[in-house]
Amino acid sequence: MEDHRSDFRLEKMCKVLQVSRSGYYKWKAAEPSQREKRRQKLSERIQWHFYDSDETYGSPRIHNELVKEGWSISERTVGLIMREQGLRSCMSRKFRVTTTDSSHDMPIAENVLEQDFKATKPNEKWVADITYIPCRQGKLYLASILDLYTKQIVGWKLSDRMTSNLVMDALKQAYLAKKPGKGLIHHSDRGSQYACKEYRNQLMQYGMKPSMSRKGNCYDNACIEAFHSILKRELIYSKPKFKTKQEAQQRLFRYLEFFYNRKRSNSTIGYMSPVRFEQLYYERVA
Repeated sequence: MEDHRSDFRLEKMCKVLQVSRSGYYKWKAAEPSQREKRRQKLSERIQWHFYDSDETYGSPRIHNELVKEGWSISERTVGLIMREQGLRSCMSRKFRVTTTDSSHDMPIAENVLEQDFKATKPNEKWVADITYIPCRQGKLYLASILDLYTKQIVGWKLSDRMTSNLVMDALKQAYLAKKPGKGLIHHSDRGSQYACKEYRNQLMQYGMKPSMSRKGNCYDNACIEAFHSILKRELIYSKPKFKTKQEAQQRLFRYLEFFYNRKRSNSTIGYMSPVRFEQLYYERVA
């Protein structure tokens, strides 16, 4: 009745619905129950977490954030409220551009990693890959390096050319940021960028042990490919295409450095952000 006051007279609605006017006014003046107040407050917090994550969080992550705040609620209830409010985490369309050129005669490193994606500490195992980033101004390529323990992107570089300089810059950034000790396993695909002499020499200079996937086996580098899938789903294909290369650089910087590394909860590390998970490790071993 309240929703249709502008369409029909109150007297007519009361007569059709067999409700007394005094009953209607009593209902309107009544205070919301504690249950209704709780649900309203819960709905507000769900909306806040959804939009604070730039519409990337689904019910599992929002449920976890609510539990951290002290709410006692099931993930199913969070999902139902999100459905009622029309809140749906971003989805991406399938699209793939080949970024691996393994047709070369350069040396191929042994597969040292052998799909063992578990690490016991930061800077023990890094995985690297290149992915295509669409942009209205022209093609872009992103080289990323991920730490298998913290799930943090420790180095990245965006360029309009898929050259050895692209992956070299990402590697140098990662090394300067983390200063890893000797013996770190660096795993990549067999692309010419990673197999070239310059890159191999740089790994040797840093004291890193090179490792490469088997030919045509995407599972050997599944973790970094999974990260790129998340990036495409949450930033690239769920939002309008980047208009300029500068916009792509700025939005990728904001997503990788501020959201993904420092804020986004990761289910594989106890729904913590990579930076927080790394901090806890060093606090534990101090």
